[in-house]
Amino acid sequence: MTNNGGRRAARRIAAGLSVMAAGGLILPAGVAHADPTQEEVEQTLEDLNEEVGSIVEEYNQAKEEYDTVKKKADELDKQVGDEEERYEELRDSVAAFASAAYRSNNLESTSSLLTVENPEDILDHSADIGYLSENQQSQLDEFEGSSERLIKLKQENDELLVEAKKQKDELEEKKEEVEAKIAEQEELLEQFPDADPSPSGSADGSGAVGGSYTGSASGSAASALDFAYAQIGKPYVYGSAGPGSFDCSGLIMRAWGAAGVSLPRTTYGQAEAGQRVSYDAMQPGDMIFFYGGLTHAGLYAGNGQMVHAPRTGKNVEVVPLAGYWDGQFQFAVRP
Repeated sequence: MTNNGGRRAARRIAAGLSVMAAGGLILPAGVAHADPTQEEVEQTLEDLNEEVGSIVEEYNQAKEEYDTVKKKADELDKQVGDEEERYEELRDSVAAFASAAYRSNNLESTSSLLTVENPEDILDHSADIGYLSENQQSQLDEFEGSSERLIKLKQENDELLVEAKKQKDELEEKKEEVEAKIAEQEELLEQFPDADPSPSGSADGSGAVGGSYTGSASGSAASALDFAYAQIGKPYVYGSAGPGSFDCSGLIMRAWGAAGVSLPRTTYGQAEAGQRVSYDAMQPGDMIFFYGGLTHAGLYAGNGQMVHAPRTGKNVEVVPLAGYWDGQFQFAVRP
Protein backbone atom coordinates (compact mmCIF):
# COMPACT_ATOMS: atom_id res chain seq x y z
CA MET A 1 0.00 0.00 0.00
CA THR A 2 1.62 3.27 -1.10
CA ASN A 3 1.79 5.83 1.68
CA ASN A 4 1.05 8.92 -0.41
CA GLY A 5 -0.74 10.64 2.47
CA GLY A 6 2.32 10.61 4.71
CA ARG A 7 4.56 12.03 2.02
CA ARG A 8 2.00 14.70 1.13
CA ALA A 9 1.76 15.70 4.78
CA ALA A 10 5.53 15.81 5.14
CA ARG A 11 5.81 18.07 2.10
CA ARG A 12 2.98 20.28 3.37
CA ILE A 13 4.58 20.58 6.82
CA ALA A 14 7.91 21.49 5.25
CA ALA A 15 6.18 24.05 3.06
CA GLY A 16 4.30 25.41 6.06
CA LEU A 17 7.49 25.84 8.03
CA SER A 18 9.03 27.64 5.09
CA VAL A 19 6.05 29.96 4.90
CA MET A 20 6.33 30.69 8.61
CA ALA A 21 10.04 31.31 8.32
CA ALA A 22 9.42 33.72 5.47
CA GLY A 23 6.66 35.40 7.46
CA GLY A 24 8.78 35.88 10.53
CA LEU A 25 7.58 32.94 12.65
CA ILE A 26 11.04 31.36 12.71
CA LEU A 27 13.76 33.98 12.97
CA PRO A 28 17.53 33.74 12.78
CA ALA A 29 19.25 35.31 15.78
CA GLY A 30 19.61 39.05 15.49
CA VAL A 31 17.20 39.41 12.55
CA ALA A 32 13.95 41.30 13.08
CA HIS A 33 10.88 40.85 10.91
CA ALA A 34 7.31 42.01 11.13
CA ASP A 35 5.02 39.65 12.99
CA PRO A 36 2.87 37.47 10.72
CA THR A 37 -0.75 38.33 10.29
CA GLN A 38 -3.45 36.21 11.88
CA GLU A 39 -4.55 35.21 8.37
CA GLU A 40 -1.09 33.87 7.50
CA VAL A 41 -0.90 31.82 10.69
CA GLU A 42 -4.42 30.43 10.24
CA GLN A 43 -3.73 29.43 6.62
CA THR A 44 -0.60 27.50 7.59
CA LEU A 45 -2.37 25.67 10.41
CA GLU A 46 -5.41 25.05 8.23
CA ASP A 47 -3.23 23.32 5.63
CA LEU A 48 -1.56 21.23 8.32
CA ASN A 49 -4.88 20.19 9.87
CA GLU A 50 -6.22 19.17 6.47
CA GLU A 51 -3.16 17.04 5.76
CA VAL A 52 -3.32 15.37 9.16
CA GLY A 53 -7.01 14.66 8.55
CA SER A 54 -6.10 12.96 5.28
CA ILE A 55 -3.54 10.73 6.99
CA VAL A 56 -6.03 9.81 9.71
CA GLU A 57 -8.61 8.65 7.16
CA GLU A 58 -5.97 6.69 5.24
CA TYR A 59 -5.00 5.08 8.54
CA ASN A 60 -8.63 4.15 9.16
CA GLN A 61 -8.92 2.66 5.67
CA ALA A 62 -5.72 0.64 6.10
CA LYS A 63 -6.91 -0.67 9.46
CA GLU A 64 -10.23 -1.72 7.93
CA GLU A 65 -8.40 -3.66 5.22
CA TYR A 66 -6.12 -5.34 7.75
CA ASP A 67 -9.03 -6.31 9.98
CA THR A 68 -10.82 -7.87 7.00
CA VAL A 69 -7.78 -9.91 6.00
CA LYS A 70 -7.16 -10.98 9.60
CA LYS A 71 -10.76 -12.13 9.95
CA LYS A 72 -10.43 -14.26 6.81
CA ALA A 73 -7.19 -15.75 8.11
CA ASP A 74 -8.86 -16.61 11.42
CA GLU A 75 -11.77 -18.27 9.61
CA LEU A 76 -9.35 -20.28 7.50
CA ASP A 77 -7.48 -21.37 10.62
CA LYS A 78 -10.73 -22.84 11.88
CA GLN A 79 -11.28 -24.63 8.57
CA VAL A 80 -7.79 -26.08 8.75
CA GLY A 81 -8.51 -27.26 12.28
CA ASP A 82 -11.70 -28.97 11.11
CA GLU A 83 -9.82 -30.66 8.26
CA GLU A 84 -7.13 -31.83 10.65
CA GLU A 85 -9.77 -33.51 12.79
CA ARG A 86 -11.21 -35.24 9.72
CA TYR A 87 -7.71 -36.17 8.63
CA GLU A 88 -7.04 -37.91 11.94
CA GLU A 89 -10.38 -39.76 11.78
CA LEU A 90 -9.59 -41.14 8.34
CA ARG A 91 -6.03 -42.00 9.37
CA ASP A 92 -7.44 -44.09 12.23
CA SER A 93 -9.71 -45.84 9.73
CA VAL A 94 -6.77 -46.67 7.46
CA ALA A 95 -4.86 -47.95 10.47
CA ALA A 96 -7.75 -50.28 11.20
CA PHE A 97 -7.53 -51.63 7.61
CA ALA A 98 -3.85 -52.38 8.08
CA SER A 99 -4.48 -54.08 11.41
CA ALA A 100 -7.15 -56.30 9.90
CA ALA A 101 -4.84 -57.19 7.02
CA TYR A 102 -2.09 -58.10 9.48
CA ARG A 103 -4.37 -60.43 11.40
CA SER A 104 -5.36 -62.17 8.13
CA ASN A 105 -1.72 -62.38 6.94
CA ASN A 106 -2.39 -60.12 3.89
CA LEU A 107 0.63 -57.87 4.29
CA GLU A 108 1.72 -57.29 0.72
CA SER A 109 0.79 -53.64 0.51
CA THR A 110 -1.58 -52.71 3.28
CA SER A 111 0.96 -52.20 6.07
CA SER A 112 2.85 -49.74 3.91
CA LEU A 113 -0.05 -47.33 4.24
CA LEU A 114 1.10 -46.42 7.71
CA THR A 115 4.67 -45.70 6.62
CA VAL A 116 3.80 -43.22 3.87
CA GLU A 117 5.17 -39.78 4.80
CA ASN A 118 3.07 -37.81 2.31
CA PRO A 119 -0.66 -38.60 2.48
CA GLU A 120 -0.99 -37.68 -1.20
CA ASP A 121 1.08 -40.79 -2.04
CA ILE A 122 -1.35 -43.18 -0.40
CA LEU A 123 -3.18 -44.19 -3.57
CA ASP A 124 0.13 -44.83 -5.30
CA HIS A 125 0.87 -47.44 -2.61
CA SER A 126 -2.64 -48.82 -2.33
CA ALA A 127 -3.73 -49.03 -5.95
CA ASP A 128 -2.96 -52.77 -6.12
CA ILE A 129 -4.75 -53.77 -2.92
CA GLY A 130 -7.36 -55.83 -4.69
CA TYR A 131 -8.75 -57.51 -1.60
CA LEU A 132 -10.05 -54.24 -0.11
CA SER A 133 -13.77 -53.87 -0.23
CA GLU A 134 -15.30 -51.11 -2.33
CA ASN A 135 -16.24 -49.28 0.88
CA GLN A 136 -12.70 -49.48 2.18
CA GLN A 137 -11.25 -48.23 -1.08
CA SER A 138 -13.74 -45.36 -1.02
CA GLN A 139 -12.50 -44.39 2.44
CA LEU A 140 -8.92 -44.46 1.20
CA ASP A 141 -9.93 -42.16 -1.64
CA GLU A 142 -11.56 -39.87 0.89
CA PHE A 143 -8.39 -39.97 2.98
CA GLU A 144 -6.38 -38.77 0.03
CA GLY A 145 -8.96 -36.08 -0.74
CA SER A 146 -8.87 -34.87 2.84
CA SER A 147 -5.10 -34.56 2.77
CA GLU A 148 -5.23 -32.61 -0.47
CA ARG A 149 -7.83 -30.22 0.95
CA LEU A 150 -5.75 -29.81 4.10
CA ILE A 151 -2.60 -29.00 2.16
CA LYS A 152 -4.44 -26.51 -0.04
CA LEU A 153 -6.07 -24.80 2.92
CA LYS A 154 -2.74 -24.48 4.70
CA GLN A 155 -1.14 -22.96 1.62
CA GLU A 156 -3.98 -20.45 1.28
CA ASN A 157 -3.75 -19.66 4.98
CA ASP A 158 -0.01 -19.06 4.77
CA GLU A 159 -0.50 -16.70 1.82
CA LEU A 160 -3.20 -14.77 3.65
CA LEU A 161 -1.08 -14.44 6.77
CA VAL A 162 1.89 -13.17 4.76
CA GLU A 163 -0.30 -10.54 3.12
CA ALA A 164 -1.89 -9.64 6.46
CA LYS A 165 1.55 -9.21 8.04
CA LYS A 166 2.62 -6.96 5.17
CA GLN A 167 -0.47 -4.79 5.56
CA LYS A 168 0.00 -4.68 9.33
CA ASP A 169 3.60 -3.48 8.94
CA GLU A 170 2.45 -0.75 6.55
CA LEU A 171 -0.29 0.15 9.01
CA GLU A 172 2.18 0.53 11.85
CA GLU A 173 4.44 2.68 9.69
CA LYS A 174 1.49 4.89 8.76
CA LYS A 175 0.50 5.15 12.41
CA GLU A 176 3.98 6.35 13.36
CA GLU A 177 3.91 8.94 10.60
CA VAL A 178 0.52 10.21 11.75
CA GLU A 179 1.80 10.53 15.31
CA ALA A 180 4.83 12.48 14.09
CA LYS A 181 2.67 14.91 12.09
CA ILE A 182 0.32 15.39 15.04
CA ALA A 183 3.29 16.12 17.31
CA GLU A 184 4.47 18.80 14.89
CA GLN A 185 0.95 20.20 14.77
CA GLU A 186 0.79 20.44 18.56
CA GLU A 187 4.19 22.13 18.66
CA LEU A 188 3.01 24.77 16.20
CA LEU A 189 -0.18 25.33 18.15
CA GLU A 190 1.81 25.80 21.34
CA GLN A 191 3.91 28.48 19.65
CA PHE A 192 0.83 30.30 18.40
CA PRO A 193 -2.00 29.54 20.82
CA ASP A 194 -4.34 32.09 19.26
CA ALA A 195 -3.81 30.87 15.69
CA ASP A 196 -6.27 28.00 15.58
CA PRO A 197 -8.31 27.71 12.37
CA SER A 198 -11.02 25.64 14.02
CA PRO A 199 -13.70 27.32 16.12
CA SER A 200 -12.66 27.77 19.73
CA GLY A 201 -14.32 25.51 22.26
CA SER A 202 -17.79 24.08 22.42
CA ALA A 203 -20.93 26.10 21.85
CA ASP A 204 -21.86 26.14 25.51
CA GLY A 205 -18.28 26.59 26.70
CA SER A 206 -18.81 24.24 29.63
CA GLY A 207 -16.15 21.66 28.79
CA ALA A 208 -18.23 19.05 30.67
CA VAL A 209 -18.48 15.44 29.50
CA GLY A 210 -21.85 14.52 28.06
CA GLY A 211 -24.71 16.58 26.79
CA SER A 212 -28.33 16.36 25.69
CA TYR A 213 -29.75 17.08 22.26
CA THR A 214 -32.85 19.27 22.46
CA GLY A 215 -33.31 20.18 18.79
CA SER A 216 -36.06 19.43 16.29
CA ALA A 217 -34.78 16.12 14.87
CA SER A 218 -36.98 13.05 15.20
CA GLY A 219 -36.72 9.32 14.57
CA SER A 220 -33.32 7.87 13.70
CA ALA A 221 -31.75 11.32 13.23
CA ALA A 222 -32.70 12.23 16.80
CA SER A 223 -31.22 8.95 18.05
CA ALA A 224 -27.96 9.66 16.22
CA LEU A 225 -27.76 13.16 17.67
CA ASP A 226 -28.65 11.93 21.15
CA PHE A 227 -25.66 9.59 20.99
CA ALA A 228 -23.31 12.23 19.58
CA TYR A 229 -24.28 14.79 22.23
CA ALA A 230 -23.71 12.22 24.96
CA GLN A 231 -20.05 12.05 23.81
CA ILE A 232 -19.41 15.80 24.16
CA GLY A 233 -16.22 16.38 26.11
CA LYS A 234 -14.61 13.04 25.23
CA PRO A 235 -11.18 13.40 23.61
CA TYR A 236 -10.36 13.16 19.94
CA VAL A 237 -8.09 10.18 19.24
CA TYR A 238 -7.32 9.29 15.64
CA GLY A 239 -8.42 5.80 14.67
CA SER A 240 -10.82 5.62 17.62
CA ALA A 241 -14.53 4.86 17.47
CA GLY A 242 -15.40 4.91 21.16
CA PRO A 243 -16.38 4.37 23.75
CA GLY A 244 -13.92 6.66 25.54
CA SER A 245 -12.64 8.65 22.57
CA PHE A 246 -13.43 9.29 18.91
CA ASP A 247 -12.13 10.63 15.65
CA CYS A 248 -14.55 12.43 13.34
CA SER A 249 -15.70 9.45 11.26
CA GLY A 250 -15.69 7.15 14.29
CA LEU A 251 -18.15 9.45 16.08
CA ILE A 252 -20.44 9.57 13.05
CA MET A 253 -20.35 5.80 12.55
CA ARG A 254 -21.20 5.11 16.19
CA ALA A 255 -23.88 7.81 16.35
CA TRP A 256 -25.80 6.50 13.38
CA GLY A 257 -25.10 2.94 14.51
CA ALA A 258 -26.95 3.77 17.73
CA ALA A 259 -29.87 4.73 15.49
CA GLY A 260 -29.76 1.35 13.74
CA VAL A 261 -27.98 2.55 10.59
CA SER A 262 -24.73 0.86 9.55
CA LEU A 263 -22.19 3.25 8.01
CA PRO A 264 -18.66 2.76 6.63
CA ARG A 265 -15.74 3.54 8.92
CA THR A 266 -14.07 6.34 6.93
CA THR A 267 -15.24 9.76 5.77
CA TYR A 268 -14.63 8.57 2.20
CA GLY A 269 -17.11 5.74 2.59
CA GLN A 270 -19.58 7.78 4.60
CA ALA A 271 -19.67 10.44 1.88
CA GLU A 272 -21.17 7.81 -0.44
CA ALA A 273 -23.58 6.32 2.10
CA GLY A 274 -26.77 8.22 1.43
CA GLN A 275 -28.48 11.07 -0.39
CA ARG A 276 -26.30 14.09 -1.06
CA VAL A 277 -27.88 17.41 -0.06
CA SER A 278 -26.86 21.06 -0.34
CA TYR A 279 -26.02 23.39 2.51
CA ASP A 280 -29.42 25.10 2.39
CA ALA A 281 -31.25 21.75 2.38
CA MET A 282 -29.52 20.28 5.44
CA GLN A 283 -31.60 18.72 8.20
CA PRO A 284 -30.52 17.74 11.72
CA GLY A 285 -28.66 14.44 11.63
CA ASP A 286 -27.17 14.95 8.16
CA MET A 287 -23.47 14.21 7.81
CA ILE A 288 -21.45 17.27 6.75
CA PHE A 289 -18.16 16.93 4.87
CA PHE A 290 -15.32 19.43 4.73
CA TYR A 291 -12.16 20.10 2.72
CA GLY A 292 -11.63 19.05 -0.88
CA GLY A 293 -10.31 15.67 0.20
CA LEU A 294 -13.34 15.01 2.44
CA THR A 295 -10.99 14.49 5.37
CA HIS A 296 -13.28 15.86 8.08
CA ALA A 297 -16.96 15.43 8.88
CA GLY A 298 -19.54 16.21 11.53
CA LEU A 299 -23.27 15.88 12.19
CA TYR A 300 -25.57 18.80 11.52
CA ALA A 301 -27.42 19.64 14.74
CA GLY A 302 -29.71 22.37 13.37
CA ASN A 303 -29.68 26.10 14.01
CA GLY A 304 -26.42 26.50 12.11
CA GLN A 305 -24.45 24.18 14.41
CA MET A 306 -22.74 20.81 14.18
CA VAL A 307 -21.40 18.25 16.65
CA HIS A 308 -18.04 16.74 15.73
CA ALA A 309 -14.73 15.32 16.95
CA PRO A 310 -12.36 18.07 15.75
CA ARG A 311 -8.69 17.12 16.02
CA THR A 312 -5.91 16.02 18.35
CA GLY A 313 -5.84 18.08 21.54
CA LYS A 314 -9.55 18.87 21.46
CA ASN A 315 -12.71 17.11 22.56
CA VAL A 316 -16.03 16.25 20.95
CA GLU A 317 -17.87 19.58 20.77
CA VAL A 318 -20.77 21.52 19.30
CA VAL A 319 -19.65 24.44 17.13
CA PRO A 320 -21.22 27.05 14.84
CA LEU A 321 -20.80 26.54 11.11
CA ALA A 322 -20.67 30.26 10.41
CA GLY A 323 -17.21 31.49 9.58
CA TYR A 324 -14.46 28.91 9.26
CA TRP A 325 -16.53 25.77 8.64
CA ASP A 326 -18.80 27.47 6.12
CA GLY A 327 -15.69 28.14 4.07
CA GLN A 328 -14.61 24.49 4.13
CA PHE A 329 -18.05 22.97 3.41
CA GLN A 330 -18.25 20.51 0.51
CA PHE A 331 -21.66 18.84 0.81
CA ALA A 332 -23.94 17.02 3.25
CA VAL A 333 -25.23 13.45 3.08
CA ARG A 334 -28.47 12.12 4.56
CA PRO A 335 -28.11 8.43 5.57
